[in-house]
Amino acid sequence: MNAVRPLAPDDTLHWVKLVHTAVWAVLGGCVLAIPMAVFLARLDVAAVLIGLVLCELLVLAHNGMRCPLTDIAGRYTAERQANFDIYLPLWLARNNQRLFGTLYGLGVAYAVAAWWAGR
Repeated sequence: MNAVRPLAPDDTLHWVKLVHTAVWAVLGGCVLAIPMAVFLARLDVAAVLIGLVLCELLVLAHNGMRCPLTDIAGRYTAERQANFDIYLPLWLARNNQRLFGTLYGLGVAYAVAAWWAGR
């Protein structure tokens, strides 16, 4: 029977980056889908999406506005560029919170306005 060998640090970093990128894609998709759901008058869907992203915001807030996966990736490399922990272009990794935070805020405002108008 073969023993399971631990992953090399580079392999572990690769897997952490893959998971981080997948989580980012799902949450980024949620942010982009919020105004679409509102436009389609699916405020129930928009509310679920808003709640999912809000859960991530609570995790970030609890961790000093850093994704916990960043801390895990940091164990496997000395690199510290904005995208050392995720497969994103450097410009996007640098501006991720500002860009998607703004889009999220606008989407939430749009959902609240649509809900208020429909009351």
